[in-house]
Amino acid sequence: MTELLSKDAFLEKVFNYEKNKEWNFSGDIPAIIDFYADWCGPCKMLAPVLEQLSEEYKDKIKIYKVDTEAEQELSAIFGIRSIPSMLFCPIGEDPQMANGALPKPQIEKIIQDVLKVSK
Repeated sequence: MTELLSKDAFLEKVFNYEKNKEWNFSGDIPAIIDFYADWCGPCKMLAPVLEQLSEEYKDKIKIYKVDTEAEQELSAIFGIRSIPSMLFCPIGEDPQMANGALPKPQIEKIIQDVLKVSK
């Protein structure tokens, strides 16, 4: 199941940018962070795909959501200019950003290639 993150939860579970200048992912398994807004049509199309993926990759990846309207500081720090935007966070490597409501097969390919996770 996807989990909505506040700034405090983001600092704890993903990356504490207030303490660290260099990227340092806090999670114990790879994660996808979906930057979205409630009014965004493509975001609404992406939401059920991410829910499906969170079930299919249960215990292998975490999927978080950040409401760009409520968490404007997080959006600014990651330079979010268009939504949906997804931040793919592998373990021990730099994150990669993808923009747009990508189709499920493309997201699965990124999960394999970037997050190094298979079903």
